This record gives sequence, structure tokens and C-alpha cells, in this order.
Amino acid sequence: MKNKSQLVLAVIILFSAPRIFAQADSVKWIQEARAYQENLNAEYKDKSKSPLDKEALATFTAHEFFPINLTFRVVAKLKLAPGSPFLKMKTTTMRLDEQRIYGMLEFTIDGKKFELPVYQSSNLMKTTEYKDYLFLPFTDLTNGNETYQGGRYIDLLIPNGDEIVIDFNKAYNPYCAYSHRFSCPIVPAANRLPIAVKAGIKYTPKK
Repeated sequence: MKNKSQLVLAVIILFSAPRIFAQADSVKWIQEARAYQENLNAEYKDKSKSPLDKEALATFTAHEFFPINLTFRVVAKLKLAPGSPFLKMKTTTMRLDEQRIYGMLEFTIDGKKFELPVYQSSNLMKTTEYKDYLFLPFTDLTNGNETYQGGRYIDLLIPNGDEIVIDFNKAYNPYCAYSHRFSCPIVPAANRLPIAVKAGIKYTPKK
């Protein structure tokens, strides 16, 4: 009888373990996204780092974000584009930002497949601090309504393998959304998502 009880308990543990681990991962991912958002708020409150003008900085308390939604945290397949040329990406000013397509990101959201180019800056790749930095700009159907009309950005790092996590809960606005003092890359047409990405930072235009 004892052996039978132990067997039943083992079966319960066996089938419960994946769900328990999944729940633990979800809690971790939510905490990571929340920490990122809190750090972004802290950066904007810091007058030595903030892109906000003096008047806006004086009244800034926190950004508005969509509720954290793990549907928009995806594992993408990275298809490298070795030897791709550096191109002049247009910005919100006359400046041209030299970027190349590092690869293509293939991922699925709600059963729909998407593909976006991810970029590498010719200037940043020469630095020690940002040599592994990748740039993912995107637009979606929330732009001009709940989010900044020019789109949003996500920072990524070159992975060790061929997979990379894209967490849209960590999407942030270009600095030029807050001040004309900045020159920001314009999101290329290839980086348009035909869905509403209700994750990450929101935007309320200045009155």
C-alpha cells in the first residue's frame, strides 16, 4: 500500500513539475520586465541622464506602461546576414545613422508568424561597452494612439546561439519623442508589425 501511494505521489510530481517550473519562469520574466521599467523611470528622473527638457523633468513622476503581458515575450530564431553592407538609416534630423542588418528575427505571436530585421551600428560595434549591442526598432498598430507615432525601440544583445529573446514589455520611446534636441533613427518600413503590440511604454503627446 505504501509503495502504491509513493507511486501515485511520484506521478503527481512528474506531471506537476513542468507547470511549476513554467510558473516560476513567468514570475521571473515579469520581475525582469518590471525592473527594466523601474530603471527607465529612474533614468528619466535623473537630470544628468534624462532626455526631458527642464520643464518636463520638473513634473515627471513615471512613464505609463501597458500591463506586463508575457504573450509579447517571444523567443525568436536569429538568421544571420553575414557580409551585409552598412547603410545610411534616416533619422529625424539631417544626420544619417550607419547601420547594417545583422540578421532576421523570426517569431510567433498568438499563432501568427513575423519576421523583422535587427540592426548593428557601425559606431557602437567599435566600442567595448556596446560591441554586442543590437538595435530593434518597430512600429505597430498602436502608434499615434496609445504609443508614440514614430514607433518604439528595443535593445538586444548578440546571443551565443541562434535564438534571442524579444521582450516587447521592454519597448521604449526614442528620445526625440520628448525633445527636438535629439536625432533618432526612423523605423524602416521592413520593421512594421501589422498587429497592436500592447506591451511596453505608452506615450501621451505634449500639449
